[in-house]
Order: sequence, then structure tokens, then C-alpha cells
Amino acid sequence: MNFRIIFLTIIPLFINCLSICTAQSRGDIRVMFYNTENTFDTEDDPTTSDDDFTPTGKQHWTIKKYNQKLNHLYQAIAAVGMWQPPEIIGLCEVENRKVVSDLLYQTPLSKYRYSIVHFDSPDLRGIDVTLLYRSDKAKVLNQHPVHIQFIDNPQKKTRDILFVQLQMTTGDTICIFVNHWPSRRGGELESESSRIEVAAILRHRVDSLFRLNSMMKIIVMGDFNDDPTNFSIAHTLKAIADTTAPSGNQLYNLSFNLMRTSKIGTHYFQGHWQVIDQMIVSGGLLTPLGGLCVSPENAQICAEDFLLQTDKRNIGRKPFPTYSGPRYIGGYSDHLPVYLDLFLKR
Repeated sequence: MNFRIIFLTIIPLFINCLSICTAQSRGDIRVMFYNTENTFDTEDDPTTSDDDFTPTGKQHWTIKKYNQKLNHLYQAIAAVGMWQPPEIIGLCEVENRKVVSDLLYQTPLSKYRYSIVHFDSPDLRGIDVTLLYRSDKAKVLNQHPVHIQFIDNPQKKTRDILFVQLQMTTGDTICIFVNHWPSRRGGELESESSRIEVAAILRHRVDSLFRLNSMMKIIVMGDFNDDPTNFSIAHTLKAIADTTAPSGNQLYNLSFNLMRTSKIGTHYFQGHWQVIDQMIVSGGLLTPLGGLCVSPENAQICAEDFLLQTDKRNIGRKPFPTYSGPRYIGGYSDHLPVYLDLFLKR
């Protein structure tokens, strides 16, 4: 791999990244989430339905396309981090630990001390969630997958929720849940009950942490396939919008204002933006009593030019994906990254 070519490619990207991603000064810790859109390796896994993403499969997924995908993901991560890649990165739609390792060690991310938290999910396509963290900034205290079993359909499979407890070098302990909830395939209302069930399981896990410490510092991030106002988020998970008087035992959805005030979202469907990739935090992070904390405006969407393409059917722009239907167009993802800055209060 020619790192000089990649470096020269990235320089103009950074220069162009001075609009949304750098709208505010960078925090002491930057947390990122990105739905990477079908990051598969090229090998056929006989235990999952990944056949389309092989050289002879429907998508004609070759090593060349795979390597370009990895470099594109690196570019997106670099843009979100500015001159310093994010300290914590949640990803979804990664096939396995191998593709995450390739992302870290076959791109310029290799010069940073990232470690991986990953577990294989029971998802039928074999896609998982994962967490990357800078080992010079944090260490893992606890990690495990949260399995999802649907009450009315125990045989149904979906992605696990990933739980990671990090001890930061600042002295803070942060609990993180990385999510990729069931899709809206078959219709939003028809599939809603599945997301509500996952939300209930997640809320139970969050409440178990609050029973230990009502001011526990928690970040819930992911692709929820629902907007902040949908029942699963607002009522079942109880991630509220009003951050004016944060308190313990509460979750606050910092992406709610993005849905109301931003001209864009994180995903584009039938000519409309949606904010389905979100950052949700506990009251302990919104109360500046010391250590790492966050302000409501510190949650942002990264919508740099190279991540977007012109929508030829509607006025405006939309995410630049890897595929447009069955046609390979060599973009980045059908989602935009979201990020959150934590600032150290002394």
C-alpha cells in the first residue's frame, strides 16, 4: 500500500473539513459512531448469508473494492477526528474482527494505538458492531455482548448490543453501549415492535448501571433505525430531549436538536433526511461536577463534501454510498458519521 499517495489524498480532505466537522473546537475526548455500510471481507463464510459480498457473488466484491472501502472508512474517521483521530469509535455493519483489524493495520490508522472490542453477533448476514479505542487514552474494565431474544419470535436473529466499560486516563469511568437495531424492512410500523423490544432490553441494562450509581457516565450510540421522536427511543428507552436541568437516572438524546435544526440528517430515504444514527448520554455527563462532561451542542453530524453526492431525483445532496442498488459507485457509506466531544472539567 502506498501511504504517500494516501497521505496526499487526505490533505485536501482535511482542508475541506473545516465546515461542519470543525464547527467547534475539538474536545479532550472525541467519540464517533459510523454505520459503515456492508463492510465485508471477500471470503465466503459458510455460516452466514454473505455470499453476495464475494468475488463471484451478486455484488462482485473484489479485493480492490474491499481495499478502497477500507481507505474510504479511514478518510471518514480522519475527517471526524480532524488532525487527531477520535479516541473512541463505534462502528456497525462490519462483518468480523478481520475487517476491523484490516481497517486499523492496513491504513494510516496503524500509527495510532487502537485496540478492538468485538464479538460475533448471531445476525444472519454476519454483520456486527464493534468498538475501537485509543489504548493510550483508555483501558477496558468490562466488555460483553448483550444478546437480544424476541419474546414472540425466539428464533429471530439480530445484532447484539455491545457493552464496554472504559477507564479513561483522565480518571473517568465511562460505560458505552454500541447499537444497531433491527431495520425497517417490511415497513416502519410493521417492524416497530422489534425495535421497541431491543429498546426495553437496553433500558433494563442502563437501569442496572443507575442502581449502582445514579450519576454513572454513560454513552449510548448507534444506528437505531428510528428517529429521536419514535416510540422506541423517546418512550421505551426514555431518552429525553430537554437537557436544561439534567439529573441522575436519566438519558438525554443529544441528537434530538439535530433533527429539528439541521438541514441534513444521518441517513437519506425517499428524498428525506432522517436522524437514525444518534448520540445519547446520561445525566452524569451533562453535569459538570468534574472530570469529562458534555454540552448538548457537542453532538454533531459530519457532512463533508466527499461523503455526499448530488441527489438527481430531488433537490439537494445525500450520502455517497458504496453501491447504488446493484451498481458499484465506489462511495463511502449510505450513512453519515456522528460524533460527540467530551471536555475535561477540573
